[in-house]
Order: sequence, then C-alpha cells, then structure tokens
Amino acid sequence: MEFINNIKFDDRGLVPAIVQDADTGDVLMLAYMNEESLKKSIETEKTWFYSRSRQELWNKGATSGNTQKIISIDYDCDGDAILVRVKQNGNACHTGEYSCFYNSIKAGDSSYKILEKLYNLIENRKDNPKAGSYTNYLFNEGIDKILKKVGEENAEVIIGAKNNSKEEVIYETSDMIYHMLVLLVEMGIKIEDIKYELEKRYE
Repeated sequence: MEFINNIKFDDRGLVPAIVQDADTGDVLMLAYMNEESLKKSIETEKTWFYSRSRQELWNKGATSGNTQKIISIDYDCDGDAILVRVKQNGNACHTGEYSCFYNSIKAGDSSYKILEKLYNLIENRKDNPKAGSYTNYLFNEGIDKILKKVGEENAEVIIGAKNNSKEEVIYETSDMIYHMLVLLVEMGIKIEDIKYELEKRYE
C-alpha cells in the first residue's frame, strides 16, 4: 500500500474521511481514520474509523447493523482528506437520520435527487423489512402484484389526462413512478441503467 505515503496524517496520526453515498452523491458523514483503520477499510471493503473520544478503532455498523460497503476510496490533491464512496445499509447517522448532515443553514433545491432517494428507500425496505410497510407488502406479494399496480396507476394517469386535470395527472404520475421504482428494485434494475439507456437515445 504505497499510496499510504501520500496521505498527510496530522500530528495525532489522523486524516478526515468524508463518506458519500455512491448512488446519490449525498454526503453521509465525516469521521477520522488513522493508518490502521484505513488499511482495514481497504482489506475488508467496509468502513473502519478511529474514535477520538474512545481512542480506538470502530467498524461502522458493527453494533447497529447500518453497515457501509465501500465502492471506492480517493484522496484529495493535498493528500490531507479522504473520500469514501459507499453503499449504505440503513441510516448513516446515530440519530436515525440517513445522513449526519440533516441540519440546514440554507436550504437548497434537492428535488433533482428525489428519484435516487426514493429508489434507495425502497431498496432499503426490501433489504430491511419494516412491519406495516406498504412497500414490503408489495415485495411480499411478488411481481404479479407489483405489475398489477403499475398497470392500474398507468390507467389512472390516462383518466386524469382525459379529465384535463393537471392535479390528477401530477398525483397519479407520482403514484405510477413510485410503483415503477418498486418494480425496478424487484428486478434489480438501477436508475443508472435507465439513465444510460436514455443517454444513448439522446445521442
């Protein structure tokens, strides 16, 4: 691991590690790594950090189950910060929030990420079932039920359009997109696969 020589650990032997959702680009948390935790992260493909308060290594999700599978690790131009892209299982923050960065100073428009966020939520429901969840009900019923709902919501969009009602079309289109995302998750199709197909057509 010769690259270790390029990392500028501080006088305590630590370097800040930014953890990012590999699918959405959302920043999930900021923690610190020392040389040992960085090496363990690379070897296990799971995030390991150094706790400054407890002065010991800790494996994210070891007790909570909210694990992080590492997709890639990069360091910046100065070698004094690390970017870890992960597949998050469950919530990243100990408060129960998906990301530790949920306190807004100036709110921006994040609506362009809503499809990815909804997809990830649906995918998480499939991997971590929740009692009373409608999404889990659909997964439990299987592909035929999901397809039936997709068909029904498509018909509702058509009816709304025939009624010349923008409100109906907006509402029913939202229902349709949700059920389509459930179908994609069920079939193991990523949003990136759809984007790639659309980009090919655009060209």
